[in-house]
Order: sequence, then structure tokens, then C-alpha cells
Amino acid sequence: MKGKGCLVLVIALVVIAGIALMWGVGVRNNFVTQKNVVESKWSNVETVYQKRANLIPNLERAVKSYSKFEQETLTQVVEARAKATSVNIDPTNMTEADMAKFQAAQGQLSGALGKLMMVVEKYPDLKADQQYINFQREYTAIENSIRMETVNYNDAAREYNTAIQKFPNNVVANFTNFKDKPYFKAEAGAEKAPEVFK
Repeated sequence: MKGKGCLVLVIALVVIAGIALMWGVGVRNNFVTQKNVVESKWSNVETVYQKRANLIPNLERAVKSYSKFEQETLTQVVEARAKATSVNIDPTNMTEADMAKFQAAQGQLSGALGKLMMVVEKYPDLKADQQYINFQREYTAIENSIRMETVNYNDAAREYNTAIQKFPNNVVANFTNFKDKPYFKAEAGAEKAPEVFK
């Protein structure tokens, strides 16, 4: 009878261990799926930022034909584009610092483009140029896409981060080395209304 009781205990432990292992595998597989969604959303973010960077040569061609146009402003845009496209992030090992560096470079390009758009207001011929009008239309569409893709990325990152932080999932996440993904954050000063230039 004693041997039979031990056998039942061993079988029960094996069954419990099997169930725990299957649960752990299922949780890990869910993390993998969510991590891949986050990385896919990150690729979409990079794509729209690259599309914006690819527009800069078209803008440069459009405004260079206007000899009175401020060359310094255009140079700032071109330099900011070069810096923004040089920041590469490995989506599998993204950190807050990586995200901040990426956002700073993209913010510098946004600022340079914003300054350029304000300068263009002084040049009615340029504002009426079809090449510039096309650029402005595309640029507006891309900026809207950037906003949409960063929101989609943050949503996917939130779902993933929540999944790996909840108990008992966090035990599996820590054991299998799943880490939080950083979020896009508003730029410093974004809470203030922009000044309207006249």
C-alpha cells in the first residue's frame, strides 16, 4: 500500500509538472506573438519616417530654383535629415535611451522642416510652385501617417508590456528574458500651444 501511495504521488507530481510546463509554453508563445507585433509596428514607424526623409531631396530641388531663398534654412533641413536617417534601432533590444535618441533626431528634422515651412510663407512664387505644392501635400499625409503609426506602436507595446508584467506571466517573462518595450513620448514642451508667427 505504501508503494502504491508513492506511485500516485509521483504520477500527480508529473501531471502537475506537465500542466505547468504546458502553461509556461503557452504563455511564452503568447509573448513571442506580441513581441513580433510590436516589432512589426516599429517597422511601420521606421517606414513612414524613412518616407518623410526621402521627400527632402524633392523639397531641396523645389526650393533651390529660388535664388533668394534662405540657403541656411535649407541646409539645416538637409543636415537634420542626414542625422535622422543615421539613427538605427534594433527593435529586438530597444531601450528608453535608444527611443530618446531616435525621437531627438526625428524631432530635429521636424523642427527644421517647420522652420522651412515658415520661411516659405515669405515666398509667394515658391508657395505657388507645383513641385512645392506636391511636396506639401505629401508631407502632410506622411506626418499624419507618422502620428498614426506611433500610436499603433505604443498600443502594441502597451499590450506586450502588460502581458509580461502581470503575475504569474512575469515569472515566465523573467525566466525567458522578455523585456519591456519603450514608448514614444511627447517631445519636451509639447504641452504648450505653439506660437503663431505673423
